[in-house]
Amino acid sequence: MRIALDGRTAVVTGSSQGIGLAIATGLADAGAQVVLTGRSRERLDAAAGVLRHGVPDADVLAVACDLATEQGAVELYDAVPATDILVNNLGIFGSRPPLEITDEEWRTYFETNVLSAVRLIRHYLPGMTGRGWGRVQNIASDSAIVIPAEMIHYGMSKTALLAVSRGFAKEAAGTGVTVNSVIAGPTQTGGIEDFVHELVGGDLPWDEAQREFMRLHRPQSLLQRLIEPEEIANLVVYLSSPQASATTGAAVRVDGGYVDSIVP
Repeated sequence: MRIALDGRTAVVTGSSQGIGLAIATGLADAGAQVVLTGRSRERLDAAAGVLRHGVPDADVLAVACDLATEQGAVELYDAVPATDILVNNLGIFGSRPPLEITDEEWRTYFETNVLSAVRLIRHYLPGMTGRGWGRVQNIASDSAIVIPAEMIHYGMSKTALLAVSRGFAKEAAGTGVTVNSVIAGPTQTGGIEDFVHELVGGDLPWDEAQREFMRLHRPQSLLQRLIEPEEIANLVVYLSSPQASATTGAAVRVDGGYVDSIVP
């Protein structure tokens, strides 16, 4: 299957590293103009360099803004008034004893992981439906379905994204625009490495720490290893393509079989 996104613009939030950068690289490789976003100009410039190294002819724009705030969203709108593809990947996570999660932490997780996506969809979706083509994807998590005891606030935010995706898919019904969630499983990123060491001990070598984490905390994974960011990106690129025109309102899993269910 050859996926061609030439002439399309793709905004990928939280794309200075990890899954977001892998998604942006995959979309650029398919021919899309890619917009990277993040709070740090320095990290964005470094990410753009990495992307161009992997895709030498890539058309890349980096917009430094804090999309967890309304002002940050306005800064993105000013730089990129319209887009064909929107990938809401921005998110934070971390472990916390359930009874110690404060009101402020609950609000922060909702603002960052949910409302940032809602805000961008609200802005970009009308242009997509008016043009009769568009793709919106919200990067969710296995934690949306299998709520981890050590990060209920994170799981809540990802469950909310599933509802957001389904609802906006109904708003876009019959327009040629699709809206989906991508349920990503435990993935190897810089952030997850810190999280794994926090749970199993910081003194273990990474390969051993990863195996111990999967054994103790994610034993139901059928893959029995952490997923590579590029494996998440492959699904996102497909869902961004014309070939995925009949997939909308869905929660599509790329979770290594972690969720013990025969339906999404």
